[in-house]
Amino acid sequence: MPFQPRDQRPRAGITAVGSLLPAEVLSSDSLQREVALRSGLTLPPTLLRQATGIVSRRVAGPEVYASTLAVGAGRRALDAAGLSPLDIDLLLFASASRDVVEPATAHIVQAELGSRAHALDVTNACNSFVNGIDLARSMILAGRARRALLVTGETPSRAVRKDPADAAEFRSGFAGYTFGDAGAAVVVEAVERGGILDVDTETHSEHWEVGGIPGGGSRHPRGDEYTYFRGDGHELRGVFEKVGTAVIDRTLHRTGMDWDGFAKVLVHQVTVPYLERFAELTGVPAGKLVVTVPELGNVASASIGVQLDRVFTELEPGQRVLFVGLGGGISIMTMVWEKS
Repeated sequence: MPFQPRDQRPRAGITAVGSLLPAEVLSSDSLQREVALRSGLTLPPTLLRQATGIVSRRVAGPEVYASTLAVGAGRRALDAAGLSPLDIDLLLFASASRDVVEPATAHIVQAELGSRAHALDVTNACNSFVNGIDLARSMILAGRARRALLVTGETPSRAVRKDPADAAEFRSGFAGYTFGDAGAAVVVEAVERGGILDVDTETHSEHWEVGGIPGGGSRHPRGDEYTYFRGDGHELRGVFEKVGTAVIDRTLHRTGMDWDGFAKVLVHQVTVPYLERFAELTGVPAGKLVVTVPELGNVASASIGVQLDRVFTELEPGQRVLFVGLGGGISIMTMVWEKS
């Protein structure tokens, strides 16, 4: 018998999706040539493409900000739902990127959209978007909101060091060469059937120093050196493998579902080898995945939103999707959603 929530309280679900990609396409080979030219390093041909499986990514132009991508994706989600900006009463900007430290980028998005909702930011690295969906759902079920627009705008390409001083600095910033930019948005509101059926999380904050962008906060308020992504990709992958699949195993056990019960499995995508390792460890069939990383790279918290936008219209009511979020810090998050 298909899994059903334990009670009959009101439900909240995703009713519309939108995404936006910057126009400029940057290939891994072009990026590598630029890094080699600016740094003077001799790099093996096609190193970035072969090591990551990423062929290209989209990059935001000088006048395209995190809010720009969020606004564009938000408008598409509202149009898909047949709504105006004034139809929402909760606006969440859920992203690892932001326009400024203060105020919340949600206010910049809201001013551009012309909405009048309660607006705030949600930030938890690459899990920001899934965390934001969960927060929107919680506020709707608590009676604090009627309809939410959740947006993300990711511009991690701004944090890529293209002129490393030496090989050690190139290695320390290597994970940044996977980054691409994107925006995504969903409308979350009360639904009569389906909706978000299950959420689970696992957090291992002792690993918070494994990777990140250290600048902009009280520890390093100034200095360009702190604005680049730093981290050991192999160490980060090792941490996720050490944590294992416990949260996914719990979700499948609690819901009584197996992979056949999901129409799609949307997982945060960092590199092609990382995605292949995820499939190997979890046993998820390759056909259930929506693979975006070879053409878009690691688009941070927009990853799951972009994937969802690509399959949303082909999903039938009653079909279920598993979201698997992976974020620096580190955190892992699962969400079971059924299309209404």
